[in-house]
Amino acid sequence: MKPKGICVWALLFLSAATIPILCAQKVVSSVPGETAEEYEARMKWWRDAKFGIFIHWGPVSLVGTEIGWSRGRQIPVDVYDNLYKKFNPQKFNPKEWARLFRDAGAKYVVIVTKHHDGFSMFDSALTDYDCMGTPAKRDFVGELVNACRQESLRVMFYYSLCDWYHPHYLPRPKYIQDPPGHQRDFQRYLESMFGQIRELCEKYRPDGIWFDGGWEHKPEEWKAEELLKMIHQILPNAIINNRTGLPADYDTPEQKIGAFNMNRAWESCITLGTQWSWKPNDRIKSLRECIRLLISCAGGDGNLLLNVGPTPEGEIEERQAQRLREIGEWLKKFGEGIYGTRGGPFMPGRWGTSTRKGNSIYLYVLNWDGDRLVFPNIEAKIVKAELLSGDEVKVVQTEKEITVIVSPKHQQELVTVIRLDLDRPAITIQPRQGPEIPTPKARASNVFQNNPTFGADKAVDRDETTRWATDYGIHSAWLEVDLGKLMKVGGVRILEAAEFGERIRKFVVKCKVNGEWKTVLSGNKVGAEFIRKFPPVTAQFWRLEILEATEGPTIYEFQLLSARE
Repeated sequence: MKPKGICVWALLFLSAATIPILCAQKVVSSVPGETAEEYEARMKWWRDAKFGIFIHWGPVSLVGTEIGWSRGRQIPVDVYDNLYKKFNPQKFNPKEWARLFRDAGAKYVVIVTKHHDGFSMFDSALTDYDCMGTPAKRDFVGELVNACRQESLRVMFYYSLCDWYHPHYLPRPKYIQDPPGHQRDFQRYLESMFGQIRELCEKYRPDGIWFDGGWEHKPEEWKAEELLKMIHQILPNAIINNRTGLPADYDTPEQKIGAFNMNRAWESCITLGTQWSWKPNDRIKSLRECIRLLISCAGGDGNLLLNVGPTPEGEIEERQAQRLREIGEWLKKFGEGIYGTRGGPFMPGRWGTSTRKGNSIYLYVLNWDGDRLVFPNIEAKIVKAELLSGDEVKVVQTEKEITVIVSPKHQQELVTVIRLDLDRPAITIQPRQGPEIPTPKARASNVFQNNPTFGADKAVDRDETTRWATDYGIHSAWLEVDLGKLMKVGGVRILEAAEFGERIRKFVVKCKVNGEWKTVLSGNKVGAEFIRKFPPVTAQFWRLEILEATEGPTIYEFQLLSARE
C-alpha cells in the first residue's frame, strides 16, 4: 500500500442516462474468455460479503512505523532488515483474531503475506527472510488461515509484486548500495516471485490474491497474464484484483470511497487508524465514520476492506478491537440492507445512500431536510415501508416523487435505516440521483498558508479524514458555519486533530439570533472527540470561537447536531 497524507472522499456520481451504456460493456475479468454469467457466479460470494478485514502486520510493528515505506527512510535499512530477529509476538492468538473478525460482521479477511519490504509472514521454502527465521518460529499466515476458516471466513492473500529487499529486484531502491560486482537479474527475481505465489496457492488454497506494488513495471514485464493463468490453474475460482496492471476482477480505490458503479466490481481499502501497520497512540476512526464508510461502499455497489494493524505482541489493540465489535453490533441490527445487496437505485449523496435486494430498497439516511426527504419516483409501487429501528415512518408516493417522513425524535444519530418493499424486483429499477441536501458553507478567520486543502469547508464536509487548519503561531481563531436556512440544533460534535496535540484550551459555541451572537456552550478542552447537547436553538449561522490555543488550532469536524424532539 502507498501511504497517504490527507485522505479525501471520492463520491462520484453517474447520471442515470449513462447506465444503459455501461450495461452494454463486455465483461472484464482475470479469466480470458469468461462470460458475464461465469464471472458473476465466481464473484457472487465476494459481492455478497460487502465487508472484509485487511491485516498489515510484521516485524515493523516493533518500531511502529509504516510497513515497507519506512525502510531506508525513517528506519535505517540495516535496522529495519534485522527487526525480524526480535519479532516474537507471544500473545498472537489466531483464534481470537478470527472470532473478533467474525463478531465485527466481516465475511472475509485479506492477510498481508509479503509487503514491499520483502519479509514473508508465511513459511516459504524460497527464502530465509520469513516467519520461521523469527524467535517465534511460527507460520503466522498458516495459523490465521486455519482459524479464519473455522469461523467460516473467506481468506485472500495480499502479495507485493515489488520487493525492495530481494537482491535481484529491479529497479534498485535509491537508498540501497549493492556489494561491489553484484549484478541484479530481474528474471531471477521473477522466478522467486512466481515460486512464492505458487507456494501460497498450493499450500493454503486462498479464495483470491490481492496484488500490490505493480506500478514499478508494466504488466508484460511482470508477466502478469502468465501469472494470472498460473493462479487459475491451481485455484480456478480465485478472485484477483487489478494491481498487476491488468484490470482482472475488481478495482481497488485506496483511502477513499469508490464511485457508484454497477458494471465494475470495486473495493475501497481504508485504514481504521492513520497508517496501515500498527502505530502507537494512533487516531482511530469513530464508529460514526466507520458506518458511513461501510454504507457508502455498499450504496455505491462496492465493498469495504477495513484495515487493522496488530501490535508487536500479536494482539489487535483494544481500541481497534472495540471499534470492530461496535461495527458488528450495528450490523446485527441493520445488516440486512448490507449483506447480499447491490447499490442503488438512489445514488450516494450528502443525504445518505441506498441498497437493494429482492423486492426491497434500503435507505441509509445520514442527513434530513427537517423531518423528511423527497426522492424522485421509481417505476415500482411501494407496498410497505418500515423503519428498522422499529419506530414510525410515513411514505407518500405520487407520480413524480416519493416523500419519506420520520419524526426527528426517531431519526438515529448514526444513520436512519428504512426498508421500502416493492411490487417487483428492486434490481430492475434504473439508478437515479437521490435528494439534494446542500452542504453548509463555512469561513474562518485563518487558514493554514491559505491552502484550500485545509480550508474551513473541510470542518463541515462530514469527512473525518480532512481538516481545517490554521497557521503556526495562531492562538485564537473562529470558524463560522452557514446552514443555508433556519434549523433547530440541539448539540455539537467537535473532532480536534489531537494527534498534533490537544491545543485548544478555551472555546465557545455561538449562534446568531435576531442579528446578535449568543453563546450556547463554552468549554476548556476539545480533544479527539467532544460531544455536548444543549437546549434546542433555531438559527442559521453558528460559530466555533477558539479563545485560547497552545498552537494553531486544527479541526477535523465541527458538526451541528439536529435537535431530537
